[in-house]
Amino acid sequence: MIRVTEQESKYHDIDQMSVLEILKGINEEDKIVPQAVEKAIPQIEKLATAVAERMVNGGRLFYIGAGTSGRLGVVDASECPPTFGVPFDWVVGIIAGGDTAIRKAVENAEDDAAQAWVDLQEYNINAKDCLVGLAASGTTPYVIGGLHTARKHGVLTGCIVCNEGGPIAAESDYPVEVVVGPEFLTGSTRMKSGTAQKLVLNMLSTTVMIRLGRVKGNKMVDMQLTNHKLVDRGTQMVMDELNIDHDHAADLLIRYGSVRKAVEASHK
Repeated sequence: MIRVTEQESKYHDIDQMSVLEILKGINEEDKIVPQAVEKAIPQIEKLATAVAERMVNGGRLFYIGAGTSGRLGVVDASECPPTFGVPFDWVVGIIAGGDTAIRKAVENAEDDAAQAWVDLQEYNINAKDCLVGLAASGTTPYVIGGLHTARKHGVLTGCIVCNEGGPIAAESDYPVEVVVGPEFLTGSTRMKSGTAQKLVLNMLSTTVMIRLGRVKGNKMVDMQLTNHKLVDRGTQMVMDELNIDHDHAADLLIRYGSVRKAVEASHK
């Protein structure tokens, strides 16, 4: 495989650049990302379709990764319950080195090929479930090992990587390879590669949740009402859906606890 993510930046002497030159250079590279993601849409479609089918039948979605990739998986997983009102264990993000690694690098955690399966077993992962490996390089041992063992146990496997033809893609039933090219800062895959992975994660989880019926029209009707902003947003949704005034909508929302339940109760 060609490790594009490790190739030298096309920008030289960036330490001699002005602030404006640095910002413009980063921005020019960032413009490449959505184009690369667009090319990968057929792969993303296959992965999202397969994951949704498993989850409709009671499966869960797991992400595993190390470093930036692992953190992105944790972020996406943690945002699904408040956004879509799903149980916290429907989408699970696991990072090499455990929760400590979310804030602080854990030495050699990504090099342990056996640990991912140990971490996954804490959640009783099984053949109903899906596992998506996240690694910009496509070569992280922690992710390779997790996917390899999961596959042997009948778990559906996928990945989001930024190099083509790597061992992680080889262990995936549904690989997604988004090649964004060398980073502005050589090898700093928290930049374009991380952005690409975040975009694909947004696409994957949102598409799956829509297919699972967690969205009505274009609204987050099952979102958790955890702050005043979200209560106000939910109230407006109920107002729009039922064509009622603010106070009536707010009363229904608080009484039933979600936009969906408030609307359904009013239609009975």
